[in-house]
Amino acid sequence: MVSATTFSDTEALRALDVITRQRPDVVALERLFAATSRGTALINRIKADPSLTACEIRIVAHDGDYSRVTPRRPGDAAGSGATSAAAVAEAPRPAAAAPLDQRGTRRAPRFRMGDGVEVQIDGNPAALVDLSLVGAQVVSSTILKPNQRIRVTIPNGAPAVRVTAAVAWASFEIPKGGARYRAGVEFVDADQALLSRFIEANKK
Repeated sequence: MVSATTFSDTEALRALDVITRQRPDVVALERLFAATSRGTALINRIKADPSLTACEIRIVAHDGDYSRVTPRRPGDAAGSGATSAAAVAEAPRPAAAAPLDQRGTRRAPRFRMGDGVEVQIDGNPAALVDLSLVGAQVVSSTILKPNQRIRVTIPNGAPAVRVTAAVAWASFEIPKGGARYRAGVEFVDADQALLSRFIEANKK
């Protein structure tokens, strides 16, 4: 007897946990969810997991049609006895870090920051990936959405550099350490002299 476990579009992390533990033969994703950033991230996490190479990912439409994303390896029987799971979630980006300068502001040179350099976004800590005089790439555990207005505080001694910014792009990721948001932000009122000194002191 084939059983199925279903999840809503807000339960991507829970779905991934169940899929990783139960290793189902088939994971079914609703077509509109699979096209979202969370859906993409979920698909990439499944494809990147060596223990899930036998898992077949199906993108299912409301009319009952479907397409395969990851075909099962030859020789894997459909009725192998493993628990089947139907996951319906909101699509994340791949777990791998996005290449620098692929998206976002490019009006000034970007500089990769040293490991462990952090900023605060609306009072919450975020890792600073790269920085320019007009924008930055950050990784945050708090939600970041495109067009969101934020306040970025860059530690630069006393006083810190405080900048009003807008989120130019954002993506949801599910690395092994937990969910996070990667975003490119564009500065609105940055003090470029202070930013230049911070870049020189902290760039790789």
